[in-house]
Amino acid sequence: MITLRYHIISIAAVFLALAVGVVLGTSSVSQGLLNALSGEKQDLQAQVDQLSAERAQLKAQAEAADRFDTTVAPLAVQGQLTGRSVVLISSPDTDEGQRAAMTQLLQDSGADLTGEVRLGEALTNPDRADQLRGVVTQLLPAGVQLPTAADPGTLAGGLIGPLALVNPQTGQPQATADARAAALSGLAGGGYVTASEGLRPAELAVVLTGGRLEGDAAADRATALARFATQVDRSGTGAVLAGTSGSADGRGAVGVARVDPAMSSGLSTVDNAETGAGRVAVVMAAREQADRKSGHYGAASSAQGPVPSTRGAS
Repeated sequence: MITLRYHIISIAAVFLALAVGVVLGTSSVSQGLLNALSGEKQDLQAQVDQLSAERAQLKAQAEAADRFDTTVAPLAVQGQLTGRSVVLISSPDTDEGQRAAMTQLLQDSGADLTGEVRLGEALTNPDRADQLRGVVTQLLPAGVQLPTAADPGTLAGGLIGPLALVNPQTGQPQATADARAAALSGLAGGGYVTASEGLRPAELAVVLTGGRLEGDAAADRATALARFATQVDRSGTGAVLAGTSGSADGRGAVGVARVDPAMSSGLSTVDNAETGAGRVAVVMAAREQADRKSGHYGAASSAQGPVPSTRGAS
């Protein structure tokens, strides 16, 4: 019995030793793993902190650069549009601050700002296309011919262009004051357009829009707006389509205009109009349009450069 008890105790001792060894070994491995993970976490946190600091620094530099551009912008455009008249047209997604800043810089350039036309959501709504065609046909002033294209953007531009711009050959309004007022009132009643009081037709148009459009009908709305701006450009001396960051993408009006040679050959575009530099580009592009030239400017890869070249400018 003593021998048997001895063997039982010995076997128990062996298993206990094994269990203790496993526990100790596991604890050692776990502690080593935890130490390694802790070290990696610290390294990753250090990288995150460094990237955050770099991002904050770059943001501060960008904001400082934009403040500088905004400060010197009035000097950069001084006299660029003296003796030229400009009408401001804006899409529904145009930021109020962007609209105000562009208005101020146009005035700083010496332009005669003849008024503002604000486009309504209905103008680029695909579900309202048939209704818009009927309205445009009914409101067309005598002597104004619609373009042959039947898409809503072109038709809307074919009506609003002659209302907002003078004849590029004669410099005279393309519709009588009464006909213009009646047409704009009819468009306003349908939610298509709101015009400022006392709007006068101008030589040039600046069409403001936002960035990349979102939603199921974004591509259709961007196309409609690009075609609208193109037809406005053809209705007068010239036009500039100016959007904000993202507008040069495939779902932005600027991007749609740039990839279509029929649009990009005459219409000028700017893709960073939310910045001081972009607004300067808009003014200089309008001056370029007055000289019967066009180009595409901004920060996107599809732009020809940040601003038009001043070589040969009179």
